[in-house]
Amino acid sequence: MRIIIFDGSFKTTPFIRRLIESLSMNNEIYILGFNEEIDNKFENVKYISLGSNQKKLRFITTALAFSFSNKSFSHFLKTLKLLFKKRRKDIQQQNFEMAVTQIDPDIIHVQWPSLMSWCEPFLLNKKYKIILSQRGSQTTILPFVDIENFEYLKKWYPKISGFHSVSKSISEKGNMIWNDVSKIDKVIYTGLPLERLAFSQEYSKSKPIKLLSVGRAHWVKGYDYALRSCRLLKMAGVNFHYTIIGGAGDEELQYLRKQLGLEELVSFKDRMPQDQVFELMKSASLLLVTSLAEGLPNVAVEAMAIGLPVISTDCGGGVTEIIEENCTGWIVPSRNALAMALVIERFDLIPLEEIQKIRLAARRKVESQHSEIQMVEGMEKLYNELIV
Repeated sequence: MRIIIFDGSFKTTPFIRRLIESLSMNNEIYILGFNEEIDNKFENVKYISLGSNQKKLRFITTALAFSFSNKSFSHFLKTLKLLFKKRRKDIQQQNFEMAVTQIDPDIIHVQWPSLMSWCEPFLLNKKYKIILSQRGSQTTILPFVDIENFEYLKKWYPKISGFHSVSKSISEKGNMIWNDVSKIDKVIYTGLPLERLAFSQEYSKSKPIKLLSVGRAHWVKGYDYALRSCRLLKMAGVNFHYTIIGGAGDEELQYLRKQLGLEELVSFKDRMPQDQVFELMKSASLLLVTSLAEGLPNVAVEAMAIGLPVISTDCGGGVTEIIEENCTGWIVPSRNALAMALVIERFDLIPLEEIQKIRLAARRKVESQHSEIQMVEGMEKLYNELIV
């Protein structure tokens, strides 16, 4: 199959990157994005820039290159006029439409609802099969707090050929926007390269207990509640240290840490490559997923694969599809600092042999539901269902 993956950027999420790598073994893959710089490109994948948002000169040369490839003098003049009027988005839209037409794909896989507007011409003429992935706050939150966004999606969803949902919970959210007996929507869980993600045989709760969270500093991650949980742990005399990877530089978190008297107990680190995150997971005692809302949190799946126990908020998006209470992890109500603190305090008292059982059960859950082979086979099956 000839497949376009449209993520808006070459710098895709780990899930999309794993999908690209696996699909490229048996299919012709094109990545369309609005930037030109990325480390570690896949050799057998074609990357097509639609115009850099950062570099003005490169944007102009990209626009002219697209125009020359069209071999139309009128198109060239139109591009010059758009450049003169500084209509960047119109040029990028023109480049996108031209790239899709030249590739002539079997499938256009749009990774986020926010990118649907670029695809409107193709949704209208129905020339290509377009799949939309449903994941994260763009499906679980935004449509239900922004009526304009909800109405936009409700208008365009019926024109989409098929949907990929990262969890059953998110599929249900998508059905609240639009549902029909003819709708094709497949739940395909994120897949991990389990052969490269070894289960850590060595595990220690350590003293102090090492708490870890991973994710950008954003209100939806619920880190303010996590810090308030830490304040309660401190008051209860629990010996701990909490690290947030991705929290460095956030002034609100820094202020709250100081206000709560947690400077010695909480560390903020910059975002880091995934391999480094995995190494930190191996030395941690417990992963905290403190989000208010999520798609299925990949960081929880990754931690469970490695063997790091997980406590997660009931943040929707399918977290209960991977974490079973007291079996593969623990779930607490979101926005509840006390509940999180109490579970952490109880965890600190659980015998190591009981934690080992939970670690092994979590790994088995990941192996049964989140293998890379299952993800790729599921996606290819969805693609084939649409193009037959």
